[in-house]
Amino acid sequence: MPAASSRTTTVSAVVTAALAAGLLTGAATTSASASTTADAQVRIHDIQGSTRISPLAGQQVDGVAGIVTGVRTYGSKGFWFQDPQPDADPATSEGIFVYTGSAPTVAVGDAVTVSGTVTEYVPGGLDSGNQSLTQISKPTVAVVSSGNALPAPVRITSRSVPSRYTPEGDPAAGGSINALPLRPSRYALDHYESLEGMNVEVGTSRVVGATDTHAELWVTVKPHENDARRGGTVYGSYTSQNTGRLQIQSLVPLAQQPFPKANVGDVLSGTTEGPLDFTQYGGYTLTARTMGTVVDGELRRETTRKQRGGELAVATYNVENLDPGDPQEKFDALAAAVVDNLASPDILALEEIQDNNGSKSDGTVAADLTVEKFIDAIRAAGGPAYDWRSIDPQDKKDGGEPGGNIRQVFLFNPERVSFTDRAGGDATSATEVVRERGRAALTLSPGRIDPTNPAWENSRKPLVGEFAFRGRPVFVVANHFASKGGDESIFSQHQPPTRSSEVQRHAQAETVNTFVKKLLSTQKNADVLVVGDINDFEFSGTTKALTAGDVLYPAIKSLPRSERYSYVYQGNSQVLDQILTSPSIRGFHYDSVHINAEFADQNSDHDPQVIRFRP
Repeated sequence: MPAASSRTTTVSAVVTAALAAGLLTGAATTSASASTTADAQVRIHDIQGSTRISPLAGQQVDGVAGIVTGVRTYGSKGFWFQDPQPDADPATSEGIFVYTGSAPTVAVGDAVTVSGTVTEYVPGGLDSGNQSLTQISKPTVAVVSSGNALPAPVRITSRSVPSRYTPEGDPAAGGSINALPLRPSRYALDHYESLEGMNVEVGTSRVVGATDTHAELWVTVKPHENDARRGGTVYGSYTSQNTGRLQIQSLVPLAQQPFPKANVGDVLSGTTEGPLDFTQYGGYTLTARTMGTVVDGELRRETTRKQRGGELAVATYNVENLDPGDPQEKFDALAAAVVDNLASPDILALEEIQDNNGSKSDGTVAADLTVEKFIDAIRAAGGPAYDWRSIDPQDKKDGGEPGGNIRQVFLFNPERVSFTDRAGGDATSATEVVRERGRAALTLSPGRIDPTNPAWENSRKPLVGEFAFRGRPVFVVANHFASKGGDESIFSQHQPPTRSSEVQRHAQAETVNTFVKKLLSTQKNADVLVVGDINDFEFSGTTKALTAGDVLYPAIKSLPRSERYSYVYQGNSQVLDQILTSPSIRGFHYDSVHINAEFADQNSDHDPQVIRFRP
C-alpha cells in the first residue's frame, strides 16, 4: 500500500486528469448537482452517483451521515461507512471509503457524520488503467452514537452477478467505461461497482485462487462457471472473464489473526462479510470483517506416468528465479518434483535459471553453479545424472530480475538421449539451418535464434538444441517470451483492456515461427518441439503467430478444456506454459502436471508441462 503522502498526491492527480479528460459528468452538471443538494443533505448515493466517477469529484461535502461498517488500521488506513436508508436506484452505491491516512478513531457500528473532499483514487496509479475508487479525503469525522446495528449486507450470489463481464468502452473517451451509466443487472463489473464501499457478503464458495504471500485468496460465487477438473475456474477466452470470481482479504491485521491458508478446490464455508473495496491487483475485493472457515478439498499434487522404452519425454519447467543463494530446501523440492512428479523426463527445458550470484549485479553471467546444484539435488532425489547445455546471456540484456541474468537451460539424460554439439554458439550469434546428409541440422547447437532481432530486446532469447533419440534427430526450442508487465487488468477502466506487451510477444512468436519453417522446409518430417514459458494463452494472438502456416500445434489443446492451465492468476486458471509440436509428432501424450499453481505452498508459480511421443 502507498504511504499517505503518495496516495494524496495520486488522488489530486486523478481528479485533475478526470476533469481534463471529461470523465466527470461535466462541469455544468457538477455545479447543478451541488446546487440541487444545497438545501438538502448530501447522501452517500449522491456522491457515488450512477457512473464510476463521482458527480461531486473535487468538491467539498459536509455532514454526510452513515454507519461505520469496516475499519482498516494497516496499509491504506481509513474506514467505510454506509447510509442505512438507501435510495431506489440500484446503480448508486450506499457505501464509501473515507481515507484518513492514519489509524481511524471510529469503530464498527458508530453512527458518524463526515465532511471532506470527494476524490477519485486509482490504485496502481494513472498509468495502470485501473478503475478508480470513489472516496472522501481530508475528512473531519464526528461520532454521533455507537453500537448501532450495521446495514444488512448485500449478498453476492451466482444469480445476482450477470454472466456478461463488462460493456465496451466509449470510443470517444479512449475506450473508457468511466462515464457510462452503470447497468448492474447486465454487466458484472457494473454490478460490483454499484456495490463499491457497501457491506456485502458471500456464502459458502469454492476457492479458485490459493492464499498468496499477500494474505488474500479468490473464490467464485458461480460454482459451475468454467469449472476446472481440480476445482479452479478455467480462463478460456478474452470474452469469458469468469464473472463469479471475487478476491477476499481480511480487515483484521495478520498480527491479530492469521489469514487462512487455502488451496484451489477448498471451500470457504459459511458467511464472509465486509465492505467491498477496489484494489490494484485484485479489482473488486471483499475486505472481510468476518470470514468463513476453510474446508480442505484434499487437493493433491499430480504425478505423470513414466515414459515407456520407445517414448521420448520432453518437459518444460519455470523454476522461478533459481540461483545458488536460494535455500537448499527449494532445490530439493524442485528436484523431487522432477523425479517424482515429472518422472525424470529425458529432456527438461528450464526457464528462469539465474546466474551464479542471483540478483547481485556485478557483471556475473555464468550459471554453472546454479545448474550443477540443481543437477546434484536431482541425483540426490533418486533421479538421473543429467547433463546440460545453455548459453550465457550478455549482462543485463535478457530482462527478468535486475542482476539475475535469467536464461533457459537444457537438462538431458545421457543414458536415454544424446546432444549434438555444434560449437560456436554465444549470446549474439544466430544459429542457422542447413541440410546435412538429407536432414535438417543446426550450424550452432546449442544456439540462439536471431538474438539481435529487436523482438528480443531486454527479453530472453530462444535457445535451440539438436538432440538424438534412438538415432533420430529432435529439435527443441526453449523459450521464455516477454512478460505481461504493463498490460492493463481485465477490470481496467478501458474495455477491452490495453494489452501493450502483446506487441513484443507477437514479434517473438513470428521469429520462432520463421525459424521452424526453415527447419521444416529443409526437412519436411523434422521433429520439432517449441517449449517454454510463452507468457500467453493457447487462444492468444501470440500462439496464433507461433502456429502460423500450421507448422506447430499447441499440444495443450489435446487436453479437455477443464485441464488446460499451467498458472493461476486472480482466480483464473490459465495457460502460460506450452509445448507446441511439428506435424510429424503424432500420437503424443500431453500432461500439464499440476503441482504448484493451485497451492498456497509453492516451489514455483508455474506448473511444468510434459509430452511423450515416439519419434
